[in-house]
This record gives sequence, structure tokens and C-alpha cells, in this order.
Amino acid sequence: MEARTVSARPVEDSRPPDRGERAARASARQDVALLPKAHLHLHFTGSMRHATLVELAATHGVHLPDALVEDWPPRLHATDERGWFRFQRLYDIARSVLQSPDDLRRLLRETAEDEAAEGSGWLEIQVDPSGYAAKFGGLTPTVELVLDAARDATEATGVGIGVVIAANRTRHPLDAKTLARLAVRYAGDGVVGFGLSNDERRGRAYDFEGAFRIAARGGLLSVPHGGELLGPGSVRECVETLRADRIGHGVRAVEDPSLLDRIVDRDVALEVCPASNVGLGVAETAADVPVRRLFEAGATIALGADDPLLFGARLARQYELVRGEHGFSDAELAELARQSIRASAAPDGIRRRLLSGVDAWLTTP
Repeated sequence: MEARTVSARPVEDSRPPDRGERAARASARQDVALLPKAHLHLHFTGSMRHATLVELAATHGVHLPDALVEDWPPRLHATDERGWFRFQRLYDIARSVLQSPDDLRRLLRETAEDEAAEGSGWLEIQVDPSGYAAKFGGLTPTVELVLDAARDATEATGVGIGVVIAANRTRHPLDAKTLARLAVRYAGDGVVGFGLSNDERRGRAYDFEGAFRIAARGGLLSVPHGGELLGPGSVRECVETLRADRIGHGVRAVEDPSLLDRIVDRDVALEVCPASNVGLGVAETAADVPVRRLFEAGATIALGADDPLLFGARLARQYELVRGEHGFSDAELAELARQSIRASAAPDGIRRRLLSGVDAWLTTP
């Protein structure tokens, strides 16, 4: 990733704005859906449109609980074991409606269409092929299907797509090594990174160092989750042991100033997802997500939607929340967009086009 000069950041006032100032700043602003950006934190099943979930469930005879139909988006709170279990159960039910190759292709095409509508010109979508392998002929055929569907979606929409293969931290580290080797096989052919997801309370990052070493040798970005349900110790393991290029969430790093300094010094990007932080109970409100504190500390931030299917908010909404709740100016939102682009694995041509578009967005009347 490119190095940044923190002092060059367009900060108009380092003092957090009060509610009146936030309201004033929110008026007569540029449309954030038109701001070119990269989306670096989006899960495969969680990217599905709600209408598509309901339609595919009817087609395949899958019963959906009320939380995924009448009461959608579901009310979630996953900071305890019971809450996480419910979140994971809803996610697994949603994944079960994807039963044919056409279903997967539809999901990626619609996701790319939604990304284009939200101003995203580059998407890195995260998938654990283990969750789909039984239906699609094994790990390798599943990865090849996803990559082929991603190419088709790019051709149809113009949105560039890279795939992050993610290990599940609740499974054995040897499974993660298998996935890392598989990911490396497709490095340069659509796979851009290797991740680690699921409940960080049930699997230390330290245990997966071998898998991430394999991925790094293969030229893949290291993009584990950390610092969401656990505190800064989880983030530190991702930084020190897994040599993270980016960290999924990472917001709890603000609790350890020395760790945050290290993140800034190493230019480790934080994939901050305000809506999901609130949805899972990590923060009480969007105003409590420490976006401003991270930004003012000099951290690279890439806003993400995480799982719009379960949290009801896509990428542009994350920028709106940061604008409305933290008083980010258009210049600061543009800098967040630049950071997302620079922290991505997008090819140079796409990066230049998107960065030029950010400048144009700022100057457009």
C-alpha cells in the first residue's frame, strides 16, 4: 500500500463538532453515492439483496424466519455467545438459498450493480468456500465458480472485483492452511487477499500464523478480522503475528494508544463498518463508533458495509453516517474514499481512474 503523509490530510478543525455543527455541515453537500470509492469489507452471502433472498427461498423451498422476512432487518446483538449464535444462524439460513451456480452468478451480478449505484468502482468480496463446497463440487470448483461469476459481473457493470478467500477461525488451523494454498493458486487470477473471519473469541489469530505465511509468500494481502468483539489484544495479534495489511473492523485499537501508533506507522488500514458495529452491539450508536478518533490519529480507514443483508445498509450509508454523526466535511469524505482506494488491491489503472474521480467529485458544483 502507498505511504501517506498524515499532515497533508484536509482537516478543517480537529475539534469534534457538536450536534449543531454536524447539522449545519450536513446541508448542501455533495452526494456520497456519486463519490468514487473502493469497498473492501463485504461478505459474500451478506451482500445479497433482501428481495433476492426472499425470492430464492421461495424457489428452493427454504423456510425463512420472521427476522429475515417481516422483521427485516433483524434486531441483533452479538457481544454475547447467544447473540452471536443467532447472528450466525441467520447467516447460515441465508446462505442455504444459494443452491445453483446461477444463484451465485445472480448474487455477484446484483452486488456489482448495487456497488456501481453507490459509487464503488472496485470491490473486494470475502468468501469462505468451505461453506459452499458441498453444493458446488468441492473447494476448487467453488472458487472457480466465484471467480468466473466475478468476471461476468465486472463485464456487466464495470465494477472491478477482487476475491478475498477467508478462513474460519472456529475451525482447525490446518483447514486454514488448505484454504491459503488454494488462494495462492488463484493469486493473479482474481484472488487478491486472504482473510480470517467469524467469532474472534473462539479462535486466536496466533493459531493461524502458518496459513497467513503461506498466503503472504504467494503475494496475497493479509486481511484478518480483529478488534470487533474483542479488544486491542486481538488487533495486536493481527498486526504482529499475521502481519496484516488491513484489519477487518479494528475499531478497538483506540483503547491502546501505542497499538494505534503502530497501526499508523505501518499504514495498516482499518475496514471500519459503522452500521454493523451498531447492529452487533459493538457500539451503542453510530456516533460511538470511533471513526473521528481513528481519522485524527492518522489511521488509514476504508469504510465498509460488512453484511448489508443482515444490517440493512450498504456502502453509501456508511459515508452518510460518518458525515452526519461525526461531522466529516466533503474534503474529509473524499480523503476516506482515497484511503479506501489506496488500501485496495485494485490495478493501477483503476486506482488512477477512481482517484481522479474523487478530485472531480470535490470540485463539481
